[in-house]
Amino acid sequence: MAYSYLEFERPIAELTSKIEELSGMGKSSGMNIAEEVEKLNEKRSKLIEQTYSKATRAQVCQLSRHPDRPYILDYIPHMFDDFQELHGDRAFADDGAIVGGIANFRGKSVMVIGHQKGRDTKEKLKRNFGMPRPEGYRKALRLLKLAERFEIPVLTFIDTAGAWPGIDAEERGQSEAIARNLQELAALTVPVICTVIGEGGSGGALAIGVGDRMYMQQFSTYSVISPEGCAAILWRDRAHADEAAEALKPTAEDLQELGLIDGIIAEPLEGAHRNVEDAAELISDTLEKTLNELLALPVDQLLAQRAERLRNLGQYGG
Repeated sequence: MAYSYLEFERPIAELTSKIEELSGMGKSSGMNIAEEVEKLNEKRSKLIEQTYSKATRAQVCQLSRHPDRPYILDYIPHMFDDFQELHGDRAFADDGAIVGGIANFRGKSVMVIGHQKGRDTKEKLKRNFGMPRPEGYRKALRLLKLAERFEIPVLTFIDTAGAWPGIDAEERGQSEAIARNLQELAALTVPVICTVIGEGGSGGALAIGVGDRMYMQQFSTYSVISPEGCAAILWRDRAHADEAAEALKPTAEDLQELGLIDGIIAEPLEGAHRNVEDAAELISDTLEKTLNELLALPVDQLLAQRAERLRNLGQYGG
């Protein structure tokens, strides 16, 4: 499989290429070079660990939108059985930037809702680059209320640069659609677990990001604005994106330290973009444990804990 590599991943790419070249030479020539290949693989493993453990905030931002990073539709086959996608907001249209439906998750029925970006140009246009319009959030709301009616827990997966800022979205009530989702999610009478699997951008992410628990994958981000957008506003120059990333503190480690998320889901050694199966397993293990805990709570206790959690977010002064 041909992988894409970010600039700071180039040393890994070069070493990987050397290993593949050496392995190919050994096979074609019949020479026994297993020892040399093993040494290079050990060197590669150490380089991978060093590269990702020392990744800067700007590099984590790049990883969160890596071109090979798994999207919700990549995870669904590895995490859920019998997924039945549901379409449309029953008012205007079906927004491809939001995917949702009923599925079986380790023996339990769940409602799955998530952002979906595109791989190629055709799909990116279909999915609007993962940036929902109001009908996307209203579709999500319809599925949330459906889950509540049938007492099905909700699992949301966040991966968007933000809500679509186009005039068509504003004309159809983008802000109202987002605000309505926040209100309804806060009062939903079934467990809601939110997971950031890529980039969580502003209100576009928050519209399906209010719940009983919030998790982030190791190399995901969650912020009010992208580093590039912040740099364009504050410095009028996107070249300051790395500096903006340091100021925004958008990484999972940052947000856990600030008390804004409930946990970090580890990723495979080279990141979720290199091993979707293992990444899905790590997410599933966390969600299963948390879901069992939440399902054991009476509804009134569930809502009380959720309200307390939301009230404890952030700081304010008198």
